[in-house]
Amino acid sequence: MKKVREECGVFGIWGAKKKDAARLTYYALFALQHRGQESCGIAVCKTAEKGEKLKSHRAVGLVPEVFTAEQLEKLGNAQCAVGHVRYSAAGSGDVEYAQPLVVRHMQGSMAVAHNGNIANARALRRHFEENGGIFHGTSDAEVISYAVIQARREAGTLERAVEQAMYKLERAYSLVILSPEKLIAVRDPNGFRPLCMGKMADGAVVFASESCALDSVGAEFIRDVKPGEIVVASDEGITSIETHCGGKGTLCVFEFVYFARPDSVIEDASVHEARQRAGAYLALEHPIQADVVIGVPDSGLDAALGYARQSGIPYGVGFIKNRYIGRSFIQPTENQRKDTVQIKLSVIKSVVDGKRVIIIDDSIVRGTTSARIVRLLREAGAKSVHLLVSSPPFRYPCYFGTDIDSREHLIAHRLSSEEEIAKEIGVDSLGYLSVDNVVKIAKNANCGFCSGCFTGEYPIPVLQETER
Repeated sequence: MKKVREECGVFGIWGAKKKDAARLTYYALFALQHRGQESCGIAVCKTAEKGEKLKSHRAVGLVPEVFTAEQLEKLGNAQCAVGHVRYSAAGSGDVEYAQPLVVRHMQGSMAVAHNGNIANARALRRHFEENGGIFHGTSDAEVISYAVIQARREAGTLERAVEQAMYKLERAYSLVILSPEKLIAVRDPNGFRPLCMGKMADGAVVFASESCALDSVGAEFIRDVKPGEIVVASDEGITSIETHCGGKGTLCVFEFVYFARPDSVIEDASVHEARQRAGAYLALEHPIQADVVIGVPDSGLDAALGYARQSGIPYGVGFIKNRYIGRSFIQPTENQRKDTVQIKLSVIKSVVDGKRVIIIDDSIVRGTTSARIVRLLREAGAKSVHLLVSSPPFRYPCYFGTDIDSREHLIAHRLSSEEEIAKEIGVDSLGYLSVDNVVKIAKNANCGFCSGCFTGEYPIPVLQETER
């Protein structure tokens, strides 16, 4: 199984009184590392003065590899910063695709960090190039930057330029944009990707993809940025532009199933509790006679606990995960993913030997990793293996920032029934969480959900893959 991939994680801070914005951003990116392990970057502004130059560093690699103590020292004592962690699709792991993207233009400079997918990026880029625009890569961040710069000629302020550019950008996006005068946080009108706001004890304002990043820097969670909202932090205070607001939002439900860290709270709902609720729903939908319930680390663990509590079947720790190996889906090539999986998990034999085992995972994409995990359990002596999945089967592409594999590679698209999939993976039985229940797992969440990759029904009209 190739895991699904999510675009990125973003962070921004304005007004760090101790001038430690670079260091705090470094800590926050550590907390967001699960959202992207291919490249990362930080851009800083030392003082909030017009004409101040932005400094930045970005590179391919994990946060501690890219930002050594020496490199952080070079960024200097800064009051403001934005940071970014990113995964890369195959063939786009070069440093030119790393963010934040720093752009210098007639009105000054800005750094852009982006999470999501601009659906009409190719069409916009072509339009800009026909009118003299020059692009250095194919990243959406370049397209966003160009749209904002063009709009600023008439809009005047940076935030009003962002407001105008949003009319051209077809979601999905959560952005942090830093200039020497202000920090701007933006969320698309559907709110496909999360973005929250917090405050430090010294009054500094912070924005992050997940609340776990706020916790890592000691910031108090204030609220989620509303779908369509533009929040501006400057030395004059905090302002909000809500021209594009109005909808409840359709957050990607897979944030709760897999992407987000379990200690995060998104749209007033606990990720940890949502995953346990997914497991409880699985127990109601797929009752199985078994001796032990185990989860695939990490996002399958909470769901397995929820299943065990609901069903009364004992919960067991069946796998030990090598914590020095990153998420297998981050690896750009299939061979790299296979090599990673081989050394990533090991089975605790005493937990599964001679037992009927229920194993719970968050998803199945290609099915190859699932088959290897099942084989490990059988080699450890499992009497029978039943695989349950805390999401519905992937059958359709995503256009909003989740890298769902092409349809011909999706096992649920290639095979017509759960029985066929079970046979190929090698399990005694297989069950998925229903679409009706997956959108209920985040109880009392202050948003709706997009489940288009499961149903083929999207909250907004989408461009076909060939038009992207």
